[in-house]
Amino acid sequence: MLTFSAHEYPYASQRQSVFARRGMVAASQPLAAEAGIEMLRNGGNAIDAAIATAAALTVVEPTGCGIGGDAFALVWVKNQLHGLDASGHAPQALSIEAMQAAGYEKMPVYGWAPVTVPGCPAAWAELSRRFGRLPFAALLQPAIDLARDGFPVSPVVAHQWQTALEEYTPERQPVLESWFSTFLIDGRAPKAGELFRNPAQADTLVELAATQCESFYRGSIAQRLAAHSEATGGYLRASDLYDYRAKWVEPISANYRGVDVWEIPPSGQGLIALMALKILEGFQFDQRDSQHTWHRQLEAMKLAYSDGLHYITDPEHMRVAVEQLLSPGYIEQRRAQIGERAQPPLHGDPHASGTVYLATADAEGNMVSFIQSCYHGFGSGVVLPDSGISLQNRGSEFSLDPGHANSLAPGKQTFHTIIPGFLSKDGQALGPFGVMGGYMQPQGHVQMVMNLVDFGLNPQAALDAPRWQWLGEMKVGIEQEASRDLAFALARRGHEVSVTCDRTDYGRGQIILRDPDSGVLCGGTEPRADSHIAVY
Repeated sequence: MLTFSAHEYPYASQRQSVFARRGMVAASQPLAAEAGIEMLRNGGNAIDAAIATAAALTVVEPTGCGIGGDAFALVWVKNQLHGLDASGHAPQALSIEAMQAAGYEKMPVYGWAPVTVPGCPAAWAELSRRFGRLPFAALLQPAIDLARDGFPVSPVVAHQWQTALEEYTPERQPVLESWFSTFLIDGRAPKAGELFRNPAQADTLVELAATQCESFYRGSIAQRLAAHSEATGGYLRASDLYDYRAKWVEPISANYRGVDVWEIPPSGQGLIALMALKILEGFQFDQRDSQHTWHRQLEAMKLAYSDGLHYITDPEHMRVAVEQLLSPGYIEQRRAQIGERAQPPLHGDPHASGTVYLATADAEGNMVSFIQSCYHGFGSGVVLPDSGISLQNRGSEFSLDPGHANSLAPGKQTFHTIIPGFLSKDGQALGPFGVMGGYMQPQGHVQMVMNLVDFGLNPQAALDAPRWQWLGEMKVGIEQEASRDLAFALARRGHEVSVTCDRTDYGRGQIILRDPDSGVLCGGTEPRADSHIAVY
């Protein structure tokens, strides 16, 4: 077990760490967390709880995920960690030539072009099939009830809903008409505390529950999706859905000061977090909130991200191996490039030497680190009429440069931002952790690991602590809760510093740690979201 004080909270906190013995669900929305804990009370396990929570989140937090998105999971069962990759691939009709013929110079964010095959329903079904205990239909029932009966919209979600509305204007995106009829109330975004109902999504969830999600890929929902795509200029076809399967993968890891940090392998960006941690392992850190610590963290993150953005893509198209990018020689080479001044981000050459997140745990020691997303808020803005299904825009990450590692190709997986994390020590599970939020995710992972391992913070304090993020080139952002002296010190080192008031820009995380001796669970939840920890 990691050593920390449950009584010390050096940062302004809305909460204290939560302890439980029989089960715990940490999620960004209270109603979703309660859906998961209901499964544990009904005799289910942590996997059942994760599926129920994830399904409920598509209803109560549609601004961050949806049935038409992707998912990844790290699952600890019987002293072994399993990885599930439920990310989709580009439709066979989607190619660089098709984009160029449509007049695109780069991949768009909205409309049909960035829509890849959704993997989220496949993740739920596959997790249940392999590790679940309760009937699959029971797992989706709380989500069905929330969609049909309605739920009061939480404050952060209401804010994000309004932000999405400002992006999805009818004039800019005529194809998004179904989004307006599905997700608005009298033409406006729902307000905090206002009831929102989505009966069409309830009907879809009922069908998914009855078919164990087969309908989405090889049934009536698949037929409707394909027909709507063809009728409205999309690239998705029935064959793309029919051929899709979620796949089990071997998680990748790096040891950081005696703690094994686990991530999903490429095309996910978890490798970036591992590279940054290994670079940072060569330094000693005495204080968390010092210019020396933040400067080195930012420089390590720039180096790792530069490599990640250059090399990470569909594993079948990777030009370097994970082992090369994590090799001691290459890590040492990259670490040596960190000096006292900020440097521009440049990728290295290893050949020459290298969203919503939830966590669950049960009394048997099973634990799940799960993340799902439609990418940009509601995703592409494309909604299958009368279904409540918003489709992701993950394909916007593809490059239209044929020479780029992540270039668009039919059937190819793109560089993926959503990543679940997991910690273990000496072969025993410590627990799941994650920080959702686009390119903030590996940066959040690095900060959470260091908060826990280097600075001995408890899970809640680790999440409360002010965060930094690299924004590209020499630009870095820090939260307004960080000291102004620290901001000025970083600027003197050459960083272009901006102080941000909107804390939702810095990711939203959850942490559950398990004491291997007593089995007691300790959880922290995100103060930057409408988060909640449900316990049993």
